[in-house]
Amino acid sequence: MIVIMGASGNVGSAVASELLDRGESVRVIGRSAEHLQSLVARGAEAAVGNATEVSFLTEAFSGATAVFAMIPTKRDAENVRSYYNAFGETIARAVKNARVNHVVNLSSHGANNAEGAGPVKGLYDQEQRLNDLSGVNVLHLRPTYFMENFYADNPLIREKNIMASAIREDVPFAVIASRDIAPIAADALMRRNFVGTQIRELLGERDVTMKEVTSAIGAELEKPELEYVQLSADEYTDLLQSHDFSENAAREMFELCEAINDQRFAVEQPRTAINTTPTSIEEFAREFASDFQN
Repeated sequence: MIVIMGASGNVGSAVASELLDRGESVRVIGRSAEHLQSLVARGAEAAVGNATEVSFLTEAFSGATAVFAMIPTKRDAENVRSYYNAFGETIARAVKNARVNHVVNLSSHGANNAEGAGPVKGLYDQEQRLNDLSGVNVLHLRPTYFMENFYADNPLIREKNIMASAIREDVPFAVIASRDIAPIAADALMRRNFVGTQIRELLGERDVTMKEVTSAIGAELEKPELEYVQLSADEYTDLLQSHDFSENAAREMFELCEAINDQRFAVEQPRTAINTTPTSIEEFAREFASDFQN
C-alpha cells in the first residue's frame, strides 16, 4: 500500500493517478471525500480527515510500504514558517509512529537555504526533520518554480494587459509543470531503491526569463503587445494581499522573488537528462491560453 498526501491537489492527485494506472494499491489522504471520489472510483482507498492531527495521520500511514509526503501551501498563514514547521512535525511524528520505511518528500528547489528563500525555508526545516528520523529512507524531490504560478496573472492580463511579479524580466530561472513530477515520484514510491537520505532536483525543460514567459503566453493569447512589469516590494505584496495572502505570506513570496533575482534560488545539481523534465514553456502557454479563453 502506497499512501499519498495532498491527493486532491495538483501534484498529489497526479502521483496517485500515475500509481493507479500502474496497478498499485493506493491510499489517498484528503479533508473531503468528495474531492477524492474520482480516485476512489478508480480503486484507491480514501483516508478522510485532518492531516494536521498526528493520530489521524498515523492511522492513515499504517501499513504503508511508502509514503508521498507534502506540506500544502497556506497563503493566509499568519506565519508561514511556523505553519510549515507545525505541519512538518506532525508528518514526521506520524512517519515514526507508523514505522514507515520509505518516504518521498515533496520539497523544493532552493531548500538548501536555511534563510533568504521565502516560504521554501519551511521546506529546508522539513528536510532536516525527516533526515533526523532513525531507520527511515527519505528521497527529497526538489522541483523548481511551478509554471502553474503564472495562472495568477489571469486577472492582470484581462484588466491591464500585463503580467507582473517582483522577479526581474531578464533573470533566467528554471520552471516546471507540476504534472511532470508524478512519474518520477511514482517510480520512486514503487521501486523504493533509495537508501538513507537523497536529493533529486527537477529542473523543468529549460531555464527561462519572465520576458520569455510573457512572450510565449502573449503569442498563444494572440496578444503580442502583452507586457511584463516588475513590481516593487510594496506593489507586489499589496497585489498578493488583495488575493487573500496574509501579510507574512506576501512578504515571504517577495523574498522568494528576490532569491531568484539574486541567484540564491539556484541549481545545486548540473542540468542533465535525468533532472530535466519534458513540458516546455511553449506547451504550458498553449494550456494557459485554453484556460484563459474558457
